[in-house]
Amino acid sequence: MTTPTSVLVVGASAGGLSVAEALRREGFTGSLTLLGAERHLPYDRPPLSKKVLGGAWKPEQTQLRPESALAKLEVEFVLGDPAVRLDVGAREVTTASGRCLRADVIVLATGLEPRRLPGQEAWAGVHVLRTVDETLALRADLLAGPRVVVAGDGVLGTEIAATARGMGLAVTMVGPQSAPLASQFGSQVGGYLAKLHVDQGVELRLGVGVTELCGAEGRVSGVRLANGEVLPADVVVVAIGSRPATGWLAGSGLALADGIVCDSRCQAAAGIYAVGDVAFWHHEGFGVGMRLENRTNAVEQAMVVAANILGKDRPYTPVPYFWTDQFDAKIQVHGFVSADAEVAIVEGDPALRQFVALYGSRGKVTGVLGWNMVKQTRQHRQHVVDGTAWSEVVAAARVAST
Repeated sequence: MTTPTSVLVVGASAGGLSVAEALRREGFTGSLTLLGAERHLPYDRPPLSKKVLGGAWKPEQTQLRPESALAKLEVEFVLGDPAVRLDVGAREVTTASGRCLRADVIVLATGLEPRRLPGQEAWAGVHVLRTVDETLALRADLLAGPRVVVAGDGVLGTEIAATARGMGLAVTMVGPQSAPLASQFGSQVGGYLAKLHVDQGVELRLGVGVTELCGAEGRVSGVRLANGEVLPADVVVVAIGSRPATGWLAGSGLALADGIVCDSRCQAAAGIYAVGDVAFWHHEGFGVGMRLENRTNAVEQAMVVAANILGKDRPYTPVPYFWTDQFDAKIQVHGFVSADAEVAIVEGDPALRQFVALYGSRGKVTGVLGWNMVKQTRQHRQHVVDGTAWSEVVAAARVAST
C-alpha cells in the first residue's frame, strides 16, 4: 500500500480531530485538512447538555485543544462550510460555498443530526440540542421561562431534564417508554432512573408521545399528548433521537444503511473511511455490523482508522462503552445491555444508589452497568470481555450476598 500524501477529514468533531492527532503520532507528514460545517474549532459534545446548559462551563471550555496545540498539528481548518457532495472516484468533496477539496484519503466524520417534530420550526421556544450554538440558545430560553417540557426519555432527554431541574425550573419529561431509558436498560434499572428523577422533582408523563405543539403568535405554549392531555410550557426541548448525517452522500455510491457501511477496518470504499457516530462497521469479535453513538467510540475508532490509513491493517473490535451523568448519578455501561436481557445486581444496593448490574443473554454475560461505582464497574467489564457464563455470575452473586 502506498502511503497517502494528503488526508481530508469531513467533520471537525472529536472523532475527526482524533484522526488527525493519531496520524501525526503515527508519523504522517503529509497535508491534513479538517472540514467542518460549524464555525467552531473542534469541541466536546457531552458537556453541552450538562455543564454548558447549566451554566457551570463557558462554551470555550468545551474546546478540545488550545489553539497552540492545534497549530502544532499543522492542520488546515476549513470551518463554517458544510460538505454537500462526495465524488468517491475522484476523492473530492464539494462544499456549500462551492469549494472543491481533494485528497488521497477521505475520512467521513459528520456525526448525527437530531430528529425533529413536524412543524417545530414554526414556533419560537422549541429547541433541539446537538451543537454549542443550539445549547446557548436553549439556555437563554430556559433562563427566561420557568416551565419546560422535554419530549424524549432517552439519554439526551434525561440529561436535559436533570440539568433544567437543577436550574430550578419546573420540568416535565414526556416519552413513549415505560421508564426513562427502559428500552436500553430494561424496566428494572429504568425504574431506578425514574425514581431518581421523581425524587428530584421532575414530573414524568411516560408511555405517551407528543402529537402536536401548541402556541400563539409564533411562540410555543405547550404540547399535546397522544392521550389528549395538553402540557403547558414556556420552553419545549425535542430529544426524540438522532440519525446519521448522511443525506449529503446520497448518490455518492457509498452504501448507506443506518450510517456509512464499512468493513471491519472502517473502510467504506477505496481511500474512503468513516469514523464516529456516522460509521456502521463490521465488528469481527461479535460477528455483526454496528454503529455506536458516544464520545469514547469516536476517539478509539479514530485511532484504528489512522493506523489503517497508514497500512497497519487493524480491525476495530471494541467493547462498547458509554456513560451518562444525571443529578448525583454517574451511570456507566460496558458491552451490551438491553430490555430483554437477564439482570443481576452483583455489588452494592440500588436503594442506596450505588450498585453494579450484570446483563446476560444466551447464557453469557453481555454487559455491565454501574451506578456510582466506577472502580467496581470497570472490574466487572472483564466478564464481558471473557464472555463469562451467566450461571457462573449468578451463583457467585448469591454466595456473596449470604
